[in-house]
This record gives sequence, structure tokens and C-alpha cells, in this order.
Amino acid sequence: MNNPHHLNPTSLKSRFTTRFLRALTKIRAQKPISSSSPTEIFRRYRRIKVAADKSMAYSVRSRRIWSRAMLWKLRSRSYRRQDPCSGRRSGKTSQAIMKKSSNENTTTRREDGVGFVEEADELRQLVPGGETMNLCNLLDETAHYIKCLTTQVQVMKKIADFYSF
Repeated sequence: MNNPHHLNPTSLKSRFTTRFLRALTKIRAQKPISSSSPTEIFRRYRRIKVAADKSMAYSVRSRRIWSRAMLWKLRSRSYRRQDPCSGRRSGKTSQAIMKKSSNENTTTRREDGVGFVEEADELRQLVPGGETMNLCNLLDETAHYIKCLTTQVQVMKKIADFYSF
């Protein structure tokens, strides 16, 4: 009864795979590949990377701080690209959009050890939205973000293996 090739439709891997394959199909349909110039290769790479990031963040939904931060970043980047003449920024900041509740993202730091604080600061830079998190939330979000990145790599590897025979 337990088929390893059948994905649970509610699993993170299943949601990500469905969204990512749909995004790849749209990318492929948008514009046929006309050249293999370095510029064109980079553009394709960026479209695929954005599709992977967006698919993962939407798969997690807004339950995680990192996914809200990533979606905000992708939306604001898309907005700037659509309206290059507008030099104005939205009235909302990334911190305001990422916060689900005011007590969820309070920034508190304990100076137990200099090295530990520096490592936590480096981690804050790696995890989307990490700048606004306290240490406990940062560690929890980091663990989930790593799980999601692992899922993303597994799915992309299976797609690459499928097409490389």
C-alpha cells in the first residue's frame, strides 16, 4: 500500500514539486531559447532560481518568517522591475510585512560570548528575514529553512536525473 513513487499531496515535497514543475513549464513556454550566449544562460538561471525560491516559499505558505521574507523580497524585486520610472518605495517596510505578530520577531540578544553572537549574526544574514528574529526563532527558522532547501535540492536532482537518462 505504501508506494514510494506516490507523493502525499499534502507533503512539502509534493507541494514544491507541483509548483516548481508548473513554473518551469511557464518559463519554457515564455520564450524559446534562441542562443547559448552567457547572458542568455544567466537569464535562464535567474528565472529558474526565482521559480525555485518562489515555489518553495509558496509551498510553505506564510507560516514561516523566512517564507514571508522571501516572498516579500521577490514581490518587491518584481515590482521594481515592472515600474522602473517610479523611484518611490512602498510605505510598508520588509519588517512590517514579515511580522505576523509583534512579539514573534522581537530582536533580543544576549552577550554570552563574542563568538556566539558573531555566528548568530552570520546566520541572520543567511536566513531570509533573519535580521528581525530573536535567537530562538532564528534557530527554529534555520532548521526549517535547511529542511526546505534539502527538499528543493532533492527535487531538482530528480528532475535533472530524469532528463539526463
